[in-house]
Order: sequence, then C-alpha cells, then structure tokens
Amino acid sequence: MASPLIREWTGIQQFPPATQTTLIELLAQLKEKDVSELTILVMGKGGVGKSSTVNSIIGERAVTVSAFQSENPRPVMVSRLRSGFTFNIIDTPGLVEGGYVNDQALEMIKRFLLNKTIDVLLYVDRLDAYRVDNLDRQIVNAITDSFGKDIWRRGIVVLTHAQLSPPDGLGYDEFFSRRSEALLKVVGLGAKIKKIQDAIPVVLVENSGRCTKNDSDEKILPNGVAWIPNVVKTITEVVSNGSKSIFVDKKLIDGPNPNEKGKWFIPLIAAFQYFFIVGHYQNLIKKDIAAEKESSKS
Repeated sequence: MASPLIREWTGIQQFPPATQTTLIELLAQLKEKDVSELTILVMGKGGVGKSSTVNSIIGERAVTVSAFQSENPRPVMVSRLRSGFTFNIIDTPGLVEGGYVNDQALEMIKRFLLNKTIDVLLYVDRLDAYRVDNLDRQIVNAITDSFGKDIWRRGIVVLTHAQLSPPDGLGYDEFFSRRSEALLKVVGLGAKIKKIQDAIPVVLVENSGRCTKNDSDEKILPNGVAWIPNVVKTITEVVSNGSKSIFVDKKLIDGPNPNEKGKWFIPLIAAFQYFFIVGHYQNLIKKDIAAEKESSKS
C-alpha cells in the first residue's frame, strides 16, 4: 500500500490565534521529548462523528462527510507536517452493522494498520447517547482482542455532540460525569484495567457550527472549555504517560499461532521425563546390575 501524501499543515492557520499558539506550543513540547511524529487512530460506531472530529482537529475538510454517507467505507490516513513535526490521524469505518460488531470492517482496519505504530486511540461516541448497552461491550472487547489491552493505556474517550442541554434538570458537568462513568466502566471491563477513571481521560467535542465561542474566538463547550486545544493537550499528555505505543505487526493481526501454543511446556515435560521417568529406570537398572554382581560373588 502506498504511503499517504504528507502535506504542510495549512489547516492550523484556520484556527483563532489563541488556538494556533496553544497547538504549536504542545507540538513543541513533544519535540522536546524526541517525539517528531504522532499517529492517532480514531475508532467507534458509525455516525458518532469520527470523520467530523478528524476534520475539526486538522482544521480542514480532510475526509469526506455528507448527509448521505456518514463515514468513509474504508480507513483513511491524513498526514500533515508542521515545523518538522508529522501529525497522522487515521479515520476508520464504523464497527457496527446490523446490531453487531462488523468483523469485516475490523479486519480491514487491522490490515490497513499493518506495520504502523499507534500512538493514541481516540474511541469516539456521543455524549447524548444516554445508555450503555451490550453493543458497547462488544465493541470494546473487539478492539481489545484485536490490538491488546495495552492500546487502552494510550486511549482517550471522545464524546461528540457536546453542545446540549442535559435532561431532567441535571447540571452539565454532572451529566458529563455520569455519561463518562458509565462508558468508562464498560471500557474498564473489556480492557481489564482497574481504576479506569484514572487511566483513560474523557474529552468533549462539538463539531457543528452551533458551537459558541469565547472572547478569543475559540469554540467552547457549555462548561467554558475551548475544546480543540483541550483535545490536543490531552493527546500530548497520553503520549507522555509512560506507556508504550502499539506496533501493529502480522503477529498482532493474525493472533497467536495455534502451532506455537504449548511449546513452552516442552522443556518442562522433557525435564520431568528425564528426572522422574528416565532417572527412575536408570536407578532400577543399577540396582539390577548390583544385585547380579552380588549373586555372582556368592
């Protein structure tokens, strides 16, 4: 597969000056830590706003979004270069079809990622999806089975459609907290990570044009947070949390070789046979020889 075209990150110039300054400072912090390239994988259900989030972070219409096709039918990598820093972000098709995890889409994503390194996983869902169900569990389990539980140590939960009025008179922060807690519990069970609230951050996103702005012309959420700088800041924090990036090799894609299963038992079995079986018969033979010698003397 041909490498994606790396273009100069001109989309950053579309952001307000305050946002531009923050983003450039964050990229500079990564370069100081010898990180000059970053690859972000975006996954989740269809129609939750994955492609729109990619475009919002890049600052341009890098991937197609339309009312008739909510997402790309296959993975797409967008690569941008800024001051010696390469920023890659991979948009993927939805993981659900007909109420079940789409194994074909998942397999296509895994093949696309062959020999690539995942630095950050953005797991995207909607803030206004009020319930967590078995389908959420299936998706988390599928991602964990495909890439290993360590991918969640490089994970961020992204909740889109964040410009809303909470139901039942709840405060915005309380509603966000409850929604986050419910979704993180599912991720924690699927990834088998204890204290999940401390392990995986949650960020809010509003991709629509109705997002309000602050005095610096930055898009802000109802809680006053300028969300684009906050997302990129959270990404840099995850990259710096001490966990390892995920390299997607053929072994990871294909899973463990059944022919290799149990091979590590072989040396133990051989040792057992030698010391307990062979050794036992050797002792018997020695006793027989000694008995014969005694018999011949008499």
